[in-house]
Amino acid sequence: MKNEPQKTFLDPITLPVIQKHFLSQAYSFQELMMMYSCAIREVRTKLEVLNDELSMRHRSNPIEFITSRIKQPLSIVDKLKRYQVPVTVESIETYLNDVAGIRVICPFMDDIYAVREMLLKQDDITLIREKDYIRAPKPNGYRSLHLIVEIPVFFSDQKKPMRVEVQIRTIAMDFWASVDHQLKYKQDLQNPEEISAELKECADVIAQTDLRMLSIKKKLYSDEGEEPSSP
Repeated sequence: MKNEPQKTFLDPITLPVIQKHFLSQAYSFQELMMMYSCAIREVRTKLEVLNDELSMRHRSNPIEFITSRIKQPLSIVDKLKRYQVPVTVESIETYLNDVAGIRVICPFMDDIYAVREMLLKQDDITLIREKDYIRAPKPNGYRSLHLIVEIPVFFSDQKKPMRVEVQIRTIAMDFWASVDHQLKYKQDLQNPEEISAELKECADVIAQTDLRMLSIKKKLYSDEGEEPSSP
């Protein structure tokens, strides 16, 4: 599984944003970002352990790879302003659920729901909110399972519940979402409606491909006398 280094919190891009918007709370901001980073490690470890166990016991890897990120300070500020709430450290904890983010990429659609079930069975994981954009895709064709979970993180002087957004999708869904994300930032499109329609069509084709791949998987397991999990 893919493991990428976390960005430091005082890089040249981040620091000016902190100085401008969180000057009087700079230490508190840094401390909170550290806590979110620790929460990501806690959830990632759980997912990696589950994947290792299934790989050993059942010769199955429901997780292809995992990526994670801490929301950038400028994005945090923009979102707080959109919510029309004070730009403070307290507002980050109160109003934002996606500061810490994990993306789990699975080979097959049924793996998505299997990972969901295994993660939510953990005693210290609390489901705060769930949005299933696979069974109910967004109008543009976006598909993914989104979970907001809360996990206790133990520090030297306290146990603090931290929220993490977990997005679970197939490789094909992730490919489409990545391309769509890149095209959103292209400002000089001559025919945006046509491009959107093509992207939506591609999303539908990818969804059908995911279903066909799942069907092939079930046939292969059936031939081996095994019963694969289903979403």
